[in-house]
Amino acid sequence: MTHAEAIEMLDHLLRLDRETEWWECKEAKNEFSTNELGKYFSALSNEANLNGRDFGWLAFGVANDGSIVGTNYRNSPFKLDSLKREIAAQTSNSLTFIDIYDIQYSSEKRVLLFQIPPALRGMPTGWKGHYYGRDGESLGALNFNELERIRAQMVSEDWSAAICPQASMDDLHPRAIQKARKEYVNKYPSREHEVRQWDDITFLNKIKVSIKGKITNSAVILLGREEAAPLISPALAKISWVLKDAQNHELDYEHFGPPFFLSVNRLFRRVRNLTFRHLPSGSLFPDETTQYDPWVIREALHNCIAHQDYALRGRINVVETPNALLFSNMGSFLPGSVERVIQEDAPPEVYRNPFLADAMVNLNMIDTQGGGIKRMYQMQMKRFFPLPAYNLEDPKRVVVKIHGEILDEQYSIALMQKANLDLWTVILLDKVQRNIQISKEDADILRNSGLIEGRYPKLFVSAQIADTVDKKAQYLHNRGLDETHYAKLIIEHINQFGSITRKEADALLYPKLPEILDEKQKKNKINRLLSVVLKGKIVNTGSKRKPKYEIVGD
Repeated sequence: MTHAEAIEMLDHLLRLDRETEWWECKEAKNEFSTNELGKYFSALSNEANLNGRDFGWLAFGVANDGSIVGTNYRNSPFKLDSLKREIAAQTSNSLTFIDIYDIQYSSEKRVLLFQIPPALRGMPTGWKGHYYGRDGESLGALNFNELERIRAQMVSEDWSAAICPQASMDDLHPRAIQKARKEYVNKYPSREHEVRQWDDITFLNKIKVSIKGKITNSAVILLGREEAAPLISPALAKISWVLKDAQNHELDYEHFGPPFFLSVNRLFRRVRNLTFRHLPSGSLFPDETTQYDPWVIREALHNCIAHQDYALRGRINVVETPNALLFSNMGSFLPGSVERVIQEDAPPEVYRNPFLADAMVNLNMIDTQGGGIKRMYQMQMKRFFPLPAYNLEDPKRVVVKIHGEILDEQYSIALMQKANLDLWTVILLDKVQRNIQISKEDADILRNSGLIEGRYPKLFVSAQIADTVDKKAQYLHNRGLDETHYAKLIIEHINQFGSITRKEADALLYPKLPEILDEKQKKNKINRLLSVVLKGKIVNTGSKRKPKYEIVGD
């Protein structure tokens, strides 16, 4: 766009009755927060997508009434180019301005016109992990309906239902079809006699992996021979299992291709589902249990297959560490949030691969009634293990972590003894025990119920539960001891060894300070003990850089 065309575009925008969702103007005479600019970039990009516009627009140097006031914001080409990089570094998909037009308008007043790309199809534009939108002229979070409208664009065409023109029945694995018949009868036992009468083509049509005898992408993925995988290219059908040690070093791996209906069992056998021995004194916890519930492993893996965005050409990954399994698949989490799935307890409105999902339901692999994820939570809850942890920060990937160890033994006992807690409360408490920040509103609900203590956002399980499960020691460790106790420890050390350095004071007190404190807070606590609480009792005989404290008068 030339300078003259940019001025013409600005004139067109100014003639609009008011600012629209995809057009905004700001005075910004001298400065404007980059963080705030990023929010507007996200909002205008998303609104341009939703309103079918080729671009979103933002002008600096223009008042709300449309009058030109001029701007000195970043008044050099270098600073404007730098701004493009700053925005790209914090937006999802690394989007940035298509162009920034530096316009000399009337009366030598400078206007900046930012040309903003619409959100990518099916992928809302985020700024620092958050999605913004506009309600009229107001900037705010992109509302859920709009978020879903953008995400649904990706699934408007069902790739999994497409016919694979080069594939034939010879490309399907006979043993996979045989097993599929068995699982179909297990799910629908009343049809057993009927199934025996069907030939393979009829059976595949009935379970909805083929359409009128034609092989679909879903059929190749679930029942195809391994050498048939290239037939769905450029899409990729591959699951990778990786074994890592505690230092994140790779110890072993294996890749699995179609037929996924058989491959999942081969992968399942690679997972080292060790026996977890746990013998807490006086508890009801079983002496032995496996690290992972087999149903939870299969559900997580089957969800990856059903919701994978195969067009993104990525693998499904299963990473095994000594204490957890991490499952990941390509594609955004269409329901928006796990909390919504749990709270609404209803099937999602949109599926990425509805044809594939229907076939997997018929083969008894997944449940499309919206209960799969919730049941995973309930299974972990019943085993008194940490709940599944979903990571949805990457808009192109979903990661779920299944813990294979108990993070807090006393917390697990609390679940045993307080069996009346509802699942949502347990989810919130699970986040507290794993030091994951919850909302202020949720924290208030837990606090009013007497379940947590601490100053927001540093929360911990309350004394009420601590007393119930004999967790007083951990509770006191979170709350901390009286300052005179820590001061006494310092004095005892000096009396025994003649002095104490700051490094020695840190080593002495760090393990005894409340776990709820972060490193900076612990350091400030020790500073206060040495300089305020013990002032007049000890003196620094070293230097400011290398302090050494001794008893006053020695």
